[in-house]
Amino acid sequence: MNVLEVTNLTKIYNGKSAVDNVSLTINKGDIYGLIGQNGAGKTTLMRTITSLAKPDSGSIKLFGESNPAKMNAARSRMSATIESPAMYRNLTAEQNLEFYRIQRGIPDRGVVQKALEFVGLTNTGNKKFKAFSMGMKQRLGLALTTLSSPDFVILDEPINGLDPMGIMEIRSLIQSLSEKGITILLSSHILTELSLVATKYAFLHHGKLIKNLTHAQLQEECKQSLSLVVDNIQKACVILETTLGICNYKQVSGNEIRVYEQIDNGAEISFQLAQGGVRISTMHEVGDSLEDYFKSVIGGEANA
Repeated sequence: MNVLEVTNLTKIYNGKSAVDNVSLTINKGDIYGLIGQNGAGKTTLMRTITSLAKPDSGSIKLFGESNPAKMNAARSRMSATIESPAMYRNLTAEQNLEFYRIQRGIPDRGVVQKALEFVGLTNTGNKKFKAFSMGMKQRLGLALTTLSSPDFVILDEPINGLDPMGIMEIRSLIQSLSEKGITILLSSHILTELSLVATKYAFLHHGKLIKNLTHAQLQEECKQSLSLVVDNIQKACVILETTLGICNYKQVSGNEIRVYEQIDNGAEISFQLAQGGVRISTMHEVGDSLEDYFKSVIGGEANA
């Protein structure tokens, strides 16, 4: 089932496209990561999905609904934290959530304690929001998104400004939401962190969606291997399998082989191929780190 379908969506501010003809589909159960630099269009896209901003063109279908008369009902199944959590500085965690429970017409008073328990904030007592650490603020924002038991959650840069422990805590909570069957859309400018939770990715740059791939595809793109350019690829493959016992390889061009095992055994591979009459013109390790891959996708401009 498609939870969200965005088709050719464009949002223009001051004559410039903050979101430029973006199309994407989020399926039930996805943890869908929007990755891009600050200013890439991630927040604007989320604002249009949640109706905080009106798109200039394109369409949004939520839970199969695109009829404007029915979109409010569809959006009631969704919850979002866009930019900073909107909390009252002089209220406690419980008071903030109680305010939003009443505002949203949620009759069950027990949802406040359940939300606080979920994010580990039941022991904050009379401590006011203004005295919370950044990690506590982010966790309370996450508690707010769970208050109405949503089917779809949108989180804008949920780990922004957190220390390593805070990042781990938020990551664990996101995974717990997913285990409850909640579909998640989240954004970040740090691919290494998204890669620890996301199942799919969309790369945004200057408002455009420039790449869309699954977690498995991302791992494959960044996979380390030994690249061999040889003069006889058929003979080389035979030697790799029969002499060296290497089965995890693939031919990527007419004369290049990528070997995915025994990468540190280059000298022996070279020797055995030479013994078998195969000439190697080049041999080197290939494969990007996640940071390098991010830079390569957006044209080398990443600074995060």
